[in-house]
Amino acid sequence: MSASQSDRILAEARQSLVRQREGGRRVTGRAIGQRSAEVRRRHLARKVARVAMAIAAVLTAAMVAGLVIDGIGFTGLVVTFFAVVAATWFFSTYPRLKVPDLASLNTGDARTLVARTELWLEAQRPALPAPAANLVDRIGVQLDGLGVQLEGLDGSLAPVGEVRRLVGEHLPGMVESWRKIPPHLRKEQRGGRDADQQLVDGLGKIAQEIDEISRTLAAGDLDALAVRGRYLDYKYGEGLDSAPQLVAPKDPA
Repeated sequence: MSASQSDRILAEARQSLVRQREGGRRVTGRAIGQRSAEVRRRHLARKVARVAMAIAAVLTAAMVAGLVIDGIGFTGLVVTFFAVVAATWFFSTYPRLKVPDLASLNTGDARTLVARTELWLEAQRPALPAPAANLVDRIGVQLDGLGVQLEGLDGSLAPVGEVRRLVGEHLPGMVESWRKIPPHLRKEQRGGRDADQQLVDGLGKIAQEIDEISRTLAAGDLDALAVRGRYLDYKYGEGLDSAPQLVAPKDPA
């Protein structure tokens, strides 16, 4: 990604932040990537299977009862109907899809890492300012491609570990640090920017880094990736310094 493209991404994000503060619409909840969408589809499929089995069990019980007592009558039909409705509601509602916690994001293989990170980001996105939510969508697409690239590499390689820390630790850590800032302090200026602007700038830089990593992986240059990994660890590893470091201003109270 060229410097002009990087500047354009950040400029668009800042402009979107201004529009959002002037009444722009927030991005609605949906999957940000194929990996998280795949997890959601599997979860939905299991729910449908449970509903089908529960309905079958209720109807079978009603049929057996009818054979034993020579018919269940109108009351039995009503009870069966409400039992089907209750089973359908319960098994279509529970269990809910569990959102991964921060500690579990950077675990498992590359597919699991990407899916968990996307699910976690999706859960946080409704609370984010619209420009940051748009960047999360962009990052979701990038993570899908990065996940495919990581699947073909030995997970024990140091450069791969650095990439995993960027995606599984530094990226969600940046969003989490913003989330912990009290809402009434997020609009206060610190270093010429408020917390929302810091978040947008930080996510924009993360998107740039992921793009550069993907290009390096595509070129098959693991040495270059190792060098970039050390740079990323220096840049983001010490408490998410520089732009990704979101520090709340002191509460005057």
